This record gives sequence, C-alpha cells and structure tokens, in this order.
Amino acid sequence: MSRVVLWPRYFDARHSRREGRRVPRSLAVPSPELEELVRAVDRLGLGYEVEEQAAHPAEWWAPKGRVLVDKRMPKSRLLRLVGEELRRARSSGS
Repeated sequence: MSRVVLWPRYFDARHSRREGRRVPRSLAVPSPELEELVRAVDRLGLGYEVEEQAAHPAEWWAPKGRVLVDKRMPKSRLLRLVGEELRRARSSGS
C-alpha cells in the first residue's frame, strides 16, 4: 500500500502556503508538534509510521519528524481531516 507523507509544517498556522502550509489557515494550528500529529492520525484510526529524525527539505537543518500514513483517501481529504482533528484537540486542551 502506498503512503502519504505528513510534515508538521503542513499544519503550521505561522507559515504561508508558499512556505509549506497545506491546509487552510482555519484548519492550521501554531507550531504543531510531531506528537500532536501522531495523536490526530491515531484518533482517525489510520495506519501510520513515524520517522522522528526526518527533516523537511525546506528546513533540512532542523529535523522535526514526519508521519507516513497509509493512503486510503486522496491526500487533500486526509490533510483536511488531520487539520480538523488538530484544531479539535487544541481547542479541547488534550
């Protein structure tokens, strides 16, 4: 099965689309951590693998990790679902 790569940067409200954010600002959160991303993917019941030492090419000097998620839907839909889950977790304080 193929996988989709999710970087924390895709969900970072501090970044513009040009800088790598992949979701609308309404679904982004400031400074998302890898652990938050993993919890969101886990709560959605998706198969995944974590690569903690991976560095996004735009920030090759700062490895913040990434999550490889089993591709069961289009990437755009997956990004939206994970963004919604991140927002929900942040607003509920968990």
